[in-house]
Amino acid sequence: MSTIDRVAHRLKLRDLRLLDAVVRSKSMARAATQLHVTQPAVSKAISELEQMLGVRLVDRSRQGIEPTPYGQALLKSGVAIFDELRQGVREIEFLSDPAAGDVRIAASEPMAAGILPTIVARLTRQYPRMSIYVTQSPIAVLEHRTPQYRDLRERNVDLVLGPIVGPFTEDDLEVERLFEDKSVVVAGIRSRWTRCRKLELADLADEHWCMSPADTLVGSRCVEAFRASGLSVPERAVLTSSVQLHNGLLATGRFLTILPDSLVRISGKRLGIKALPIELLVPPRLIGIVTLKNRTISPAARLFIETAREVTRPLAKAQHPVATAQPT
Repeated sequence: MSTIDRVAHRLKLRDLRLLDAVVRSKSMARAATQLHVTQPAVSKAISELEQMLGVRLVDRSRQGIEPTPYGQALLKSGVAIFDELRQGVREIEFLSDPAAGDVRIAASEPMAAGILPTIVARLTRQYPRMSIYVTQSPIAVLEHRTPQYRDLRERNVDLVLGPIVGPFTEDDLEVERLFEDKSVVVAGIRSRWTRCRKLELADLADEHWCMSPADTLVGSRCVEAFRASGLSVPERAVLTSSVQLHNGLLATGRFLTILPDSLVRISGKRLGIKALPIELLVPPRLIGIVTLKNRTISPAARLFIETAREVTRPLAKAQHPVATAQPT
């Protein structure tokens, strides 16, 4: 019998879960408590796994139990196995009740404030028993793609909705491009600037601004916009990555900011904000959905993606075809 046949015949999902619990807790005793089994049972299961594979899976150190490279390889495969099993169970549940199901999403804060409420509202009207779990991806980490997609790679979410930071070269990820999102200067509807029909960024340089920090993805684009117009970044500025604080300050009528056009187009009326007639000299940002390659997508996640296409189609039609767009 070959090694793979022997392992396939003897390996149990319970053993993989035991190994995962031991590594996560760094202790066989704590793992046994978590799984409601005895410590000798955990120790025996790990020992039998090592004998079956012919390698050592864990080592003991002062910090507790750590996985060996062999243990890490097995655990990595175990994550995929349990994820596929979970997706299979979810599909069975969906097939038995098409109106139910759940989808787990990670989204940037501008997406969560802008297009995501419209997508969710439309989806839940059609499937009222569907559950949607949203994890917010902080804007500050979007320029570092590994943290951005960690939850996706670890199967904690089904998809990521937000800016595509390019060039996009990850071999294990799949990108569906939705639309290009330009940056616009925004004011609250009480602002005197909303009554102007023609403006330049220089006209507003001495106003009060609310902007994201320069070391974030959104903040760097604000800096780029001012520099492209030959201007310095305004000194009278509140620096924050919180879209909620941006909107709260805009509501006073005294502050200005730079936000994604999609947020204003879809949620501007609800939020009481308006884009000013200023053309910023920065390229648009590509917005899309990122999923994990070679992973079964749950029926609920497929429905979410279909709804996202419907909601964002008017934004895409107003631009050049995004099929040929490249991440910037």
